[in-house]
Amino acid sequence: MLTITFVSSSDLGQLALLYEELTGTKTNMVLMESLYKKIANNTDYILIGAKDEEQRLVGSVMGIVCTDIVGECKPFMVLENVIVSEKNRRQGAGRQLVKYIENCARERNCYYIMLVSLLKRKEAHAFYKSIGYKLGVVQGFKKYL
Repeated sequence: MLTITFVSSSDLGQLALLYEELTGTKTNMVLMESLYKKIANNTDYILIGAKDEEQRLVGSVMGIVCTDIVGECKPFMVLENVIVSEKNRRQGAGRQLVKYIENCARERNCYYIMLVSLLKRKEAHAFYKSIGYKLGVVQGFKKYL
């Protein structure tokens, strides 16, 4: 049985390991802890995790609510750092995480949710399609600074 909950400061070590699995790079823990304090106090950031029966963090997603000033001026949400540990995939954690974050977006009157995923992450793309996200609706671009 999984529990979906907000990520706390005591979860950051486990979260860093999940992020390392996602990106292949180690997280600067001092900086992570400092920035966590900043986003934990900002209601536009929603950082949630999936915990197993032993309270191990097995997945996480961050939603960021963005203000929009076009049309009906409804906010939208961007999903970032979507990860479920490889050994815990296909057990419902990803679906539960996304369902929870989608409900958070609805509560904040978001018009839509968007995310980007590396082209090589075909398994992730299949997952996103299976839960209703559309590929090819928009073209994503990214530039590292």
